Amino acid sequence: MSDFFVHQSSYVDDPCIIGIGTCIWHFSHIMKNSKIGQNCNIGQNVVISPDVILGDNVKIQNNVSVYTGVICEDNVFLGPSCVFTNIVNPRSHIERKSEYKQTLIKEGASIGANATIVCGNTIGKYALIGAGSVITKDIPDFAMVYGVPARFVGFVCKCAEKLVFDNNKAICKECAVEYLNESGKVSELLYD
Repeated sequence: MSDFFVHQSSYVDDPCIIGIGTCIWHFSHIMKNSKIGQNCNIGQNVVISPDVILGDNVKIQNNVSVYTGVICEDNVFLGPSCVFTNIVNPRSHIERKSEYKQTLIKEGASIGANATIVCGNTIGKYALIGAGSVITKDIPDFAMVYGVPARFVGFVCKCAEKLVFDNNKAICKECAVEYLNESGKVSELLYD
C-alpha cells in the first residue's frame, strides 16, 4: 500500500519523490526526478516535467503543465490551465535545454486560471495573480496583480483579503493579521 494516491490512468516515471497524502488524478504525468511534497493535489491532465520541485500542500488544478525550472514552495495554488514557460527565445530547430530559466513561486502564492508566467521571474510570498494575467517581471510578497501585462493593484493578506494601509500599517479586516509596508515591501508584523 502506497502513502500517496495515483489514479490508474496516470503515469509516474522513475525516479520521483512523492510525499505522503499526495493525490495525482486522471491522465496526469509525473516525469523523472520530480520532487512532490506531502498532501499535494495534482488535478486532471497535469504534466510535471523533469526536476520540478513542489513543496507541501501545493494544489494544481486541471490542465496545467509545470515545466523544468519551476519551483513551487509550500501552500502554492496553481489555477486551471495556467501556463509556465522555461525558455525566453524558443525555436523548434534549436535545443536550448541548457538555457532553461528558473521560475520561483514562493510560499502561499496563488496563480489564477489561464495566467501565463514568463520564465525567470519570482512570484512573492502570498502574492495573488489574477486570472488571465501575463507575468513578465518579479512580483513582490503579498502583491495583487492582474492584466496583460500584469500590473500592481494593491496588497493582500495571507487570507487573500485586500489590505488598506494607513501610516504604513494595515490590519486585515477578515483575520486581523497586521502588516507593515516599508517603501513597497510588505511584511507580516510578528510580536514576541
